[in-house]
Amino acid sequence: MGKKVLAIYYTQSGQMQEIIDAFTSTIAAPDVTVEKVQVHPVTNFDFPWTGKRFFSVMPDCVMGNPRPLQPYTLNENKYDLIILGYQPWFLSPSIPSSTLLQDEKFKAVIKDTPVVTISAGRNMWLNAFDKIKLLLADAGAKHVGNVALVDRHSNPVSFVTIFYWMLKGKKERYLNIFPKPGVSDEDIKKTAVYGEIVNKHLLSGNWEGLQQQLVDKGAVMIKYPLMVIEGKAKHIFKAWAKIIVKRKNQLPWTEAFKYYLFIALFLGAPILLTLDAFLIRPFTGKQIRNKKKHYLLLN
Repeated sequence: MGKKVLAIYYTQSGQMQEIIDAFTSTIAAPDVTVEKVQVHPVTNFDFPWTGKRFFSVMPDCVMGNPRPLQPYTLNENKYDLIILGYQPWFLSPSIPSSTLLQDEKFKAVIKDTPVVTISAGRNMWLNAFDKIKLLLADAGAKHVGNVALVDRHSNPVSFVTIFYWMLKGKKERYLNIFPKPGVSDEDIKKTAVYGEIVNKHLLSGNWEGLQQQLVDKGAVMIKYPLMVIEGKAKHIFKAWAKIIVKRKNQLPWTEAFKYYLFIALFLGAPILLTLDAFLIRPFTGKQIRNKKKHYLLLN
């Protein structure tokens, strides 16, 4: 009997659809059927964003509060593999992605089923990944592999380009000076290589060693400075979210968070990394290595 694969995802800009198409191009075969399903929220997150609209979703996103999805249809009750495509928003899974993993219908489908996750974000994906892992564990899924695609440019540069893309809806070079935003075309095409690796494990039914093979091919990369920044920022984001959700008029508070974010990135982050370089990193090599393994190898 042939293998049945579900690739389910949310996309706002269309980037994740390109990634899923490339990733599954080498999984689909005569003996493998790939079903692709795009989920849609009832209240659509229009693209491009407005700045006000973008920051307004932060509290629910960080707190993991679900919002209704439009009805979706799956051809099967069970699959041999599920590929879950998602994107980090505010260091957390996007609202449609976290909603899907809290949906009882989908939880029943992924229970006891191998799942490969694939994310696409600016550069900070670690905290969102931890939350995805918890949601998968809660549903009883078997998390067997992960691919984390990012914008490979520097943190300040990618911050500028991603906001240009989000607010203008154009994946092009801002001012003809900055690089194109988002995951590069080359990295999207390379997901076909990762799909080929997944296909071999799917056909054998043995998922052992899959993640190490994906890592060896560059499917997941950890940048220590970003790991430090995100490790601190996740606590601050959560504190902001808890404050904002309690306010009747959230707009002034989300505006304040916006300015905090700009200051934290361009002023706070360099100070944090400088202090870490002298006071923490030289003395915590083992802890750093273990933390990297946690994200690289699904530990």
